[in-house]
Amino acid sequence: MDFVLTEEQRIFQDSVRGFAQRHLAEGALERAHNPAFPRDVARLMAENGLLGITVPDSEGGLGGTLMDAVIAIEQVALVCPRSADVVQAGNFGPIRTFAEYGSEDQKKRYLKPLLEGEKVISLGMSEPDAGSAVTDLKTTAEPDGEGYRLSGSKIFGTHSGEADVYLIYCRFGPGVSGIGSVLVERGVAGFEVGQPSQFMGGEEWCQLYFDQCYIPPENVLLGPGGFKKQMSGFNVERIGNAARSLAVGRHAYNIAREHAQTRKQFDRRLCEFQGLQWKFADMAVKLEAAQLLLYKAASAADNDLPSAFDTAVAKLTCNQAGFEVSNEAMQVMGATGYSDECLVEYCMRRTRGWMIAGGSTEILKNRIAESVFGERFPQRPNK
Repeated sequence: MDFVLTEEQRIFQDSVRGFAQRHLAEGALERAHNPAFPRDVARLMAENGLLGITVPDSEGGLGGTLMDAVIAIEQVALVCPRSADVVQAGNFGPIRTFAEYGSEDQKKRYLKPLLEGEKVISLGMSEPDAGSAVTDLKTTAEPDGEGYRLSGSKIFGTHSGEADVYLIYCRFGPGVSGIGSVLVERGVAGFEVGQPSQFMGGEEWCQLYFDQCYIPPENVLLGPGGFKKQMSGFNVERIGNAARSLAVGRHAYNIAREHAQTRKQFDRRLCEFQGLQWKFADMAVKLEAAQLLLYKAASAADNDLPSAFDTAVAKLTCNQAGFEVSNEAMQVMGATGYSDECLVEYCMRRTRGWMIAGGSTEILKNRIAESVFGERFPQRPNK
């Protein structure tokens, strides 16, 4: 089994890295400390074909593969970690689910401006009482004529404070088979965006409130029974999460490596001390191992939808490697790495968040164990 990139992929990799170095290297630190979504970067990436990489060209995308999208997010993150969020938003998560299952009318109304970097989409999945237990969601869509009335709330959504359109998981009826999703535009009656809160990583989120918000029939993305389709699309979100986590960890590693080669203490370069050599050896092993599992999941994807097992393994390994490496990189650099004048502390904070977002490491272990034993292990107590 060979995970070496093809010549075409290497050319694309070099192209994206060149783009990032020309346009994103300057200002990387400032972007990291600005909670606002970098719409200027989104428009620039749209002009350079970095949004909608896996979307068919007939619908305004590039018709590329999931591996292409992973390569793009890696190369951008290695230059400007914050700008990798734009690659994520434009290729993974809700936009990917939307591109996979949206109607022609929905794609015409929403997909084009999203791929042009003019609009931002946010996913409304988690609720105050439904996080990892997402099927416990209580946001409901009650029939009203040809449409529905949406009531409930959502929390912790990425870009929820700035999005123009929201993909909201909701309940049309009881049980898992009653779960589907709708599209809600910002500013419609009955929809309120709460005050911003901030994650440790610097991103802002807002609670979303729906009070009898009318959803016309043309804004139903997946009706009752759509939950499994939504979650299969969400596996792509987890691949993007894994790729970002690993690449941001590698970004911190690269900074620390350069620091160790140039910084002197006791009249010796840091890299000459065996204790630090072992740290870098451990970091290199973690990065290389996680990279192979990430590429395995992305390259083996069927119709760009990776398997649940491969995704869980890749995300778990990349999340752990990204955080552990960036944390060690900060330790190597001491007070310099701990300072907010260096991107290493930002990398540590961001990678820590991805161990929670998109499926916690504990939930991923549960999914992996189910594959190991070939059976489901419900977390709820027996009734």
